Amino acid sequence: MKTNRREFVKGALKVTAAGAIASAINPTALFAALPLQFEQVKLPYAYNALEPYIDAMTMEIHYSKHHAAYVKNVNEAVAADKITFENEKDFFANTSKLSAKARNNGGGVYNHNFFWQVMKPNGGGVPSGKIADALNGAFGSFDKFKEQFTDAAMKRFGSGWAWLVNDGGKLKIGSTPNQDNPLMDISELKGTPLLALDVWEHAYYLKYQNKRNEYVSNWWNVVNWDAVVKGL
Repeated sequence: MKTNRREFVKGALKVTAAGAIASAINPTALFAALPLQFEQVKLPYAYNALEPYIDAMTMEIHYSKHHAAYVKNVNEAVAADKITFENEKDFFANTSKLSAKARNNGGGVYNHNFFWQVMKPNGGGVPSGKIADALNGAFGSFDKFKEQFTDAAMKRFGSGWAWLVNDGGKLKIGSTPNQDNPLMDISELKGTPLLALDVWEHAYYLKYQNKRNEYVSNWWNVVNWDAVVKGL
């Protein structure tokens, strides 16, 4: 029996409409077959907004060159390696199965997206409220927390990151090498990131040269405690 053309078109339109409705109800349905794409967040302040603690030239190079390159490279790796994870959480939970290019650049994208958010102009100071209570409870005092976090940043040999994480309700401080982060299954330090400090030389060398201690000390003046508390 031949299919009536008018009935066929009507049926096709119904299927298309149904798909559109399903996508509207569940937006992920439309993109389920597409590979994961990492994106660079918009910098939430001007390049010079964190001066004098972080200079404008460092911020511009860090964001527009280093961070942008991580985005480009990880998306190339996702395509080349046919990575099918639907989100970053699953991507990092399976880091041990990924290529070095995917691991390093995926970490670079996430870490920097997070880093920009936990800094702000006119930040720093001693936090109050929920975050203060949490830090005092976990480390004894804000000063002791600051000392331990600074120590983690200073003792990370070579390139890497210092972190404050929430591990099942327990706050922990540690560091990771290169572009690893606490969400990765290969990381010794695990938990939900609350605060991060980039101690790669490209994050501070133009202004501080080899004086990482000065960079770390000044960085406390731009910490965005309003962002940190959201992870508790």
